[in-house]
Amino acid sequence: MCSVVGYNGPRVCKDIILEGLSRLEYRGYDSSGFACISPISKLVSVKSQGGIEQLSSKLELQPDLVLDSTLAIGHTRWATHGVSSDSNAHPHYDCQKTIAVVHNGIIENFAFLKEKLQLVGHHFISQTDTEVVAHLFEDELKNSTLEKAILSLVSKIQGAYALLIVSERYPDYLIAIRKSSPLCLGIGKNETFVASDVYAFTDKTNQVVFLPDESFALISKAGYHVYNFFGERIFPPVQKNNCTLAQVGKGNYAHYMLKEIYEQKRVIIDTVNFLRASKAAGMHELNLTYETINELQKINFVGCGTSWHAGLIAEYFMQEVAQIPTQSFLASEFRYKKLFTHPRTLTFIISQSGETADSLEALRLLSVSKQTTVALTNVASSSMVREADGFLLTQAGQEIAVASTKAFTGQVAALYWIAYWIAHIKGLITTQAITRAEEELLVAAEVLENSIERYKFDIISRIAPHYVQYKNFIFLGRHISFPFALEAALKLKEIAYVFVDCYPAGELKHGPLALIDQQTPVVLFSSLDETIYKKLCGNAQEVKARSGHLIIFAFEHQKDLIDLADTVFIFPKINSLLAPLIMTGLVQFFVYQIATILERPIDRPRNLAKSVTVE
Repeated sequence: MCSVVGYNGPRVCKDIILEGLSRLEYRGYDSSGFACISPISKLVSVKSQGGIEQLSSKLELQPDLVLDSTLAIGHTRWATHGVSSDSNAHPHYDCQKTIAVVHNGIIENFAFLKEKLQLVGHHFISQTDTEVVAHLFEDELKNSTLEKAILSLVSKIQGAYALLIVSERYPDYLIAIRKSSPLCLGIGKNETFVASDVYAFTDKTNQVVFLPDESFALISKAGYHVYNFFGERIFPPVQKNNCTLAQVGKGNYAHYMLKEIYEQKRVIIDTVNFLRASKAAGMHELNLTYETINELQKINFVGCGTSWHAGLIAEYFMQEVAQIPTQSFLASEFRYKKLFTHPRTLTFIISQSGETADSLEALRLLSVSKQTTVALTNVASSSMVREADGFLLTQAGQEIAVASTKAFTGQVAALYWIAYWIAHIKGLITTQAITRAEEELLVAAEVLENSIERYKFDIISRIAPHYVQYKNFIFLGRHISFPFALEAALKLKEIAYVFVDCYPAGELKHGPLALIDQQTPVVLFSSLDETIYKKLCGNAQEVKARSGHLIIFAFEHQKDLIDLADTVFIFPKINSLLAPLIMTGLVQFFVYQIATILERPIDRPRNLAKSVTVE
């Protein structure tokens, strides 16, 4: 999770930038950087692999002109495009090194832009997507005003981004640009702070402006002006920031679960990078030959709880992308059903710990029956890794909270990629399609994080406090959103101890409609498939016709559904198969806040254990 911090005002700002970055360390990072406009209007920049301490040490070696700067930007980076290195760390520069850019997000069309810029003589020194912004802005500024150059820039870059830019040509201005990635201004007396999160400046001012989506701010010492992407000046409200350092601490979380919710972007990025490297190395751990994959006639998923839900979601990946009949089984039921063996069946055993008793027994039954198995787990030393024919490690890192969050995300992301890998081996798609799938996962990671940032203050202050009064909920979904509804419902049961019933939305009229009343909120998860969306609108109408209360997770431009909601969360459109992934973080955060208000033991819910080693 990257972070950006900026300052323009009367104070010497090196320490302000470093302190702001330190407060956002909880987001995780592997490199950091600093750029300022010196008192003689020269751009000076320092960046370093490793922690903020290393950056601070490097800055102490700089001339006094740097240390006296009152306009600067800073950055902490998790490596996405390109490895962790000094050259890939932010800020990034134009050819003349008169422009510096820091960036949180992803530039989806960076490869296309980079190729065009190289053709006209631009030289790149990093592997990042961000560097194209600096070079493109260099071109835009040549024959244009500052405002027009920014408007032209944002018309050409695609993706999710929070950008901070400084330039020698405009030494009095800090430029802040936002699209689908959080960015806020802290308004002080003749000074302005900018950051990904208010925590960066929470003790400096209690006045905050959250930049609207698709807007930019020109920040001088005299104040700030905000414009939309049409060039029209807009006036977002100044709000009071009630956060305190005592509440936030320095990168500490109240619970492991909250920390792990916020680590999910990193998990998806790590998953993509790991699978890219594994593919290049031949995917040896899977122990699957190309012949075996080409001859596959069926895929099974076996898991418990959250892992079973991941398998249910991945059914759609395998069927629609790899075009292989797929079925998911509860491990606790699998052993007691008739086992139909077939030499051309592949079974994934899914478990966070790799020690889940029911799943292990299912694996052993399959092994005795000579069925091909692959363990999808988070623990390299687990029994499943040792006993399965092959294995694939998710890249979630250690998960402490009993209620799984980031492990689930890692499972879904990995299985999405595997579906494309299998399809490629079968000759159904090109290598470029796998690359596109990887980019889709990276975009999903950004959207997951950005959705939390977009709604989190409203959830904390207004939405969650309202919903703690309800004792029962109904969760609904269709197609791929139904298994996600099951997972969302499980989280509310696990950590808030609230009763939830979950159904495919099409089953409402077959009995559950009898449960609809004003005291039972209905949570409905939409779909990006147009046919399914229309069906969901009908289901929502059924609820409203019976005076039901609707909480809807919808997508942009789904007006008919959005208009029916009592509470609505709106997500940008993405590949329809990744809809559950982008909704995951916000659902978990919503549930977490309900459980927090109810004073539940978030990380250690009653009666539950992290690794279930008994049947």
